[in-house]
Amino acid sequence: METFNEIIAAVSDFLWGWPMIILLLGTHIFLTVRLKFPQRKIFTAIRLSVSRDKGSQGDVSQFGALATALAATIGTGNIIGVATAVAMGGPGAVLWCWLTGVFGIATKYGEGLLAIKYRVKMPDGSMLGGPMYALERGLKLKWLAVLFAVFTMCAALGIGASVQSNAISTICYETYGINPAWVGVLLAFLTALVVIGGVKSIARVCGMMVPFMAVFYVMGCLYILGVNFHFLWPAIKLICQAAFSPEAAGGGFVGGSVIMAMRFGIARGLFSNESGLGSAPIVAAAAQTRNPVRQALVSSTGTFWDTVVICAITGLVIVSSVLAHPDITFADGASLTKTAFAKIPLIGSPLLLVGLVTFAFTTILGWCYYGEMAVEYLKGKRWTRYYRILYIIVVFLGTVINLTMVWNLADCMNALMAIPNLVSLLLLSGVLVRETRHYLWENRLDQEMESD
Repeated sequence: METFNEIIAAVSDFLWGWPMIILLLGTHIFLTVRLKFPQRKIFTAIRLSVSRDKGSQGDVSQFGALATALAATIGTGNIIGVATAVAMGGPGAVLWCWLTGVFGIATKYGEGLLAIKYRVKMPDGSMLGGPMYALERGLKLKWLAVLFAVFTMCAALGIGASVQSNAISTICYETYGINPAWVGVLLAFLTALVVIGGVKSIARVCGMMVPFMAVFYVMGCLYILGVNFHFLWPAIKLICQAAFSPEAAGGGFVGGSVIMAMRFGIARGLFSNESGLGSAPIVAAAAQTRNPVRQALVSSTGTFWDTVVICAITGLVIVSSVLAHPDITFADGASLTKTAFAKIPLIGSPLLLVGLVTFAFTTILGWCYYGEMAVEYLKGKRWTRYYRILYIIVVFLGTVINLTMVWNLADCMNALMAIPNLVSLLLLSGVLVRETRHYLWENRLDQEMESD
């Protein structure tokens, strides 16, 4: 098993190495240029995300779809992932992580557009979509669509269920000594209560939890930045300088090269916001929207909030805390996160605990829906109930077993999801341009979707 785990780890390192980074970031930049910088419409997109397209076809509101996607996207990667990038690549990694989010907005826009364009209406009235439908209906690549669905189904059990529940049980045990098994029972019960109601129940719960957890976490981080006020501007300058300077960062940081800062900053940014992985468009397809471009704009705000806002604030908290307390020592992202937040009196450790628990739990909910939709595509709706039961069991198991191999397998599945999805985005980029021109560039955002 140890040898097998080493092999999986090596495959994961390869898949998330420079080839994947170049492919994902290249797609971000290509779509940004070809779609004439959809990032400039971000405030229009935010306005649309909190409006409702009454009478439009779909299972949940645009905000409900966005909240579910954000629930699955905003997870431990936003806290520990950013700290890992800083620990491995130096403070300059924060800037590269942020830039990845800025360009990733265009890719998330494209994913949302294709999700609506190629979604299908089932006999019961529900809407199904995502990269598997874009691959099958848009490109006639059924075999690649099947592979994407298989990778998604497996990834959900890893990165969605077991990895997140393990993160919750670990921090509860380390902070308050709570037995992981009891945490697992509670998590499995709460997950069952929500997911048994399907996408509408998941969207309703996520619609309540996501704004709360995001505002709570951001406000707490702003308080910490206020405590570290005298180190805020030095932190910003250090982040910008270290992103392009091979010299040692100084303070409590380990010196790193530009290449290291780029690699870990870009990789963590890509992994955190999931732009290009193909997960978010699965729930975007269920949105009530007049046309594909409206939902594309709404979907693009997910990357904005996830990386451009939350990851950036987390990075500033980490870097300013290390500057304020040069005695901080760290070997990895988890220890850096705990130490940096613990330096803030009263609010630091509780903020980290609540942030990690809520972020991880909502990720469990969002990925359950992704996995179910993959199973429905492969085997039909009847099989989703069995997958749901399996998912709940895996949520419990994740709290009581060692997850080193599961982490590596989940990373592999995530990377393998991205490849078919990027194929659909690049080969259907002409469709993206045509739809964007019709609805956005020619000012028809309020027009109902035209049938093909």
